Amino acid sequence: MQSRPRWVYMRAMSGEFHIAPDPDDERLSRPVTGIDQDGRPVVQHVVHERPLTIFLNSQEVVTAMTIGDHPDWLAVGYLVNQGMLRESDEITGIDHDEDLGVVVVRTSGETDFEEKMKKKVRTSGCAQGTVFGDIMETFETIQLSPDATLRTSWLYALMKQINTAPSLYLKAGAIHGCVLAEQDRVLAYIEDVGRHNAVDKIAGWMFLNRVPPHDKIFYTTGRLTSEMVIKCVVMGIPILASRSGFTAWGVDLARQAGLTLIGRARGKRFVALAGEERIVFDADVAAVEEEDRRFRRKAAVDEG
Repeated sequence: MQSRPRWVYMRAMSGEFHIAPDPDDERLSRPVTGIDQDGRPVVQHVVHERPLTIFLNSQEVVTAMTIGDHPDWLAVGYLVNQGMLRESDEITGIDHDEDLGVVVVRTSGETDFEEKMKKKVRTSGCAQGTVFGDIMETFETIQLSPDATLRTSWLYALMKQINTAPSLYLKAGAIHGCVLAEQDRVLAYIEDVGRHNAVDKIAGWMFLNRVPPHDKIFYTTGRLTSEMVIKCVVMGIPILASRSGFTAWGVDLARQAGLTLIGRARGKRFVALAGEERIVFDADVAAVEEEDRRFRRKAAVDEG
């Protein structure tokens, strides 16, 4: 499997291309029979969950549990968000073996982090915790764009688009969604069983297609935790919004990084706890429709 060409993003910009969930993809969910609270037979769609082991060249890095779509984006995005791939690293190929559940990201030369990972595994057996320390060092040096803005009219338009879009969650539940947007246009809507996987898929897509982050908006159905804030900042995206609520550390990190952090975004309501200076209040709130009850179940996963 080769990395995707840059034209993917250019078509998205023109509105001719849209990356969206495919609830009809039979690889992602399957029907299961059971009974309901009254003992009546029911058929419930459930999402698939399968392991995917990610390699960076010859180094095994991690095994993630995922629904299985876009393994190339997930692998590259994970490596980018863990600081194992940098902009200067040239990806020469991405090989995916669906039967083995393995994806190998190949670069033109050995990255600095391969040897670093080997050393950490040998010495402490706790590579992920040590890598987290490296990420936090990087986090403290990142400068997000001070010129980025968020018009409330964009936010309301995006919430309506995202909430009413066909999705695997509305079909089967037990899944999170993440969205990359530019102004009021959705560029990519990705789902997975873990919100971190959905974020990494978008990060991988951005990396492979050289999508600039400085003017983008990131939206998630999940909680605004420290992990979500860290990933968004590492990706260079200045605005993060969610249907759900906040954690205290997530707010603290957002304020430290200068990230605009918006939560509880449903219908005409939202709360901003960091980066409020980027918000332009241009929408007539009285004209904004309340959220239709049919779509509120997308919030059911928020606190999970």
